[in-house]
Amino acid sequence: MGDKAADLVLENCSLVNVYSREILPETQIAISQDRIAYVGKDASHTKGKKTVIMNLEKKYVTPGFADPHIHVDQFVSPTEFAKKSLLCGVTSLFSDPIDIVSTCGYSGFKEFVKMTSGLPVRFFHVVPGGVPVDRKFSHGKTLTLTEEKSALKIPGVLGLGEVFSWTKVTKRDSKTMRTLSTMLENNCVINGHTAGASGKKLNAYVSSGILSCHEPINFEQVIERLRLGMWIMIREGSVRRDLKDIVTLVLSNKTYTDRLMFCSDGLDPADIARFGHIDHCIRESVKLGLNQIDAISMASKNCFDYYNMGKDLGGIAPGKLADILVFDDLKKMKPRKIFVGGRLVASNGTIVCKMKKHTVPKWMTKTVKLQKFSEDDFMVKSRANSANVNVINMKTEIITEKINENLSVKDGNVVASTDKDIWKVAAFDRTFGTAKHTVGFLKNFDAKIGAFASTWNFHENNMIVIGSNEKDMAKAANSLVSTQGGMAVVSEEKILASMPLQMAGIVSTNSFETVSENFANLNTVLAEAGCKFKKPHLIPLFLPFLALPDIRILSTGLVDIKNHSFLKIVT
Repeated sequence: MGDKAADLVLENCSLVNVYSREILPETQIAISQDRIAYVGKDASHTKGKKTVIMNLEKKYVTPGFADPHIHVDQFVSPTEFAKKSLLCGVTSLFSDPIDIVSTCGYSGFKEFVKMTSGLPVRFFHVVPGGVPVDRKFSHGKTLTLTEEKSALKIPGVLGLGEVFSWTKVTKRDSKTMRTLSTMLENNCVINGHTAGASGKKLNAYVSSGILSCHEPINFEQVIERLRLGMWIMIREGSVRRDLKDIVTLVLSNKTYTDRLMFCSDGLDPADIARFGHIDHCIRESVKLGLNQIDAISMASKNCFDYYNMGKDLGGIAPGKLADILVFDDLKKMKPRKIFVGGRLVASNGTIVCKMKKHTVPKWMTKTVKLQKFSEDDFMVKSRANSANVNVINMKTEIITEKINENLSVKDGNVVASTDKDIWKVAAFDRTFGTAKHTVGFLKNFDAKIGAFASTWNFHENNMIVIGSNEKDMAKAANSLVSTQGGMAVVSEEKILASMPLQMAGIVSTNSFETVSENFANLNTVLAEAGCKFKKPHLIPLFLPFLALPDIRILSTGLVDIKNHSFLKIVT
């Protein structure tokens, strides 16, 4: 009304209005503290002696972008990730810190939420809904019902993360159903994961109050879920890129886009540096023919509508929090200026505000609870001259199948075979520090190295060691004990590449640039050594992943997913 002067007035801008689906030239936006007070042709009544007036010279302004489903507890700290994501125009991140929880429990969850506070990006969190993946086989840490209820009282915690073992819902697993009830009673959002679900099973899943999914990989899966009232997060990230196949058919079928969003599900340093983040999703969708404003709405308004936060965020209008992006043009989608809560946080590709640094507590840097390894730790004993063994055949970095092979036995030890491209693969319990471990066999890695080891894998966080000989396997494992986590490549007892992940064995405390360099070097070394897969770091990430067929390895044994049973290594 003009009774009080605004703190900031943005003049002469072209407003991308996600509410009316139009671009409004010569718009003025008045901001008081962290919220928008006025949007229109003339904000002169809001100006005072101390009002900062910024002429945007007809540049475009849009609401800040959001990633509605991302695992930020990967590779780099939240601070380091926020630096890169923010410059892509992403002002809100909806984090599902499932691996921090599987390694560090409720204390880790609370600490991680604390790490994301005070940054110039809005972090929202969900209580992980995916652990344990399978109570029979999983042994990672999880939250009790009491802890889940307590977590909901933490500012910024919105509800439940992806419930990806959907059979727990259709079979009415008691713990899962109690958790869902708690979330519904507290009016919380529950995120979904419905890969493989259809028909009555999908209906049952949706009826439980789970109304989103980021797993559709084609239009048929998208439309089935939309028809049941779900919201769809179109995934374009480092593990899967589904945008092109989905958006093309959304357009040809003239499907409503008001329940569609973009998400990454997680980004590695190489991909965010090369492609960007949600800005990349907008660019690619527009190239495919999507209306520019619809693409921006999917990157902003739709996300906050889904999370029931539309009264505060998602667009540029009176009363909304002033998360605003300024663009020279809408093709490149590279923000010139970025405001979060009315404060200028980035300008001309540079962060212009202080980035709060959080000290990682010592206990979170001591999660690789293993003793020094020797060659004996990687032996598979047999009294015969040769042995028939069950082998994990890598069809891709992620997809496996069970095959059988006959291997030689030397001095009572079943050995790997470079001729057959058969490797040893070992899994150790590094979270609890028990003596539990499994040594099995893997085919189709095809790299001329001695060993490749990792302490980071999705939701189980065993130490995984792949090797052609026991000496190098021990060397690789010991190197990760000394760094308290990470990935390492070894040949002839020399470390060829390493990526330390000191925090919980899954996140680096180093700078983004250092981690990016280590990550690139790790994959380059493996590629040059002959590994046939484009992203070999994904292999140890998914080897213990119980939500996918066909065969997985954990410290507790070799698991046949379809038959829900343990397998013998030597048959």
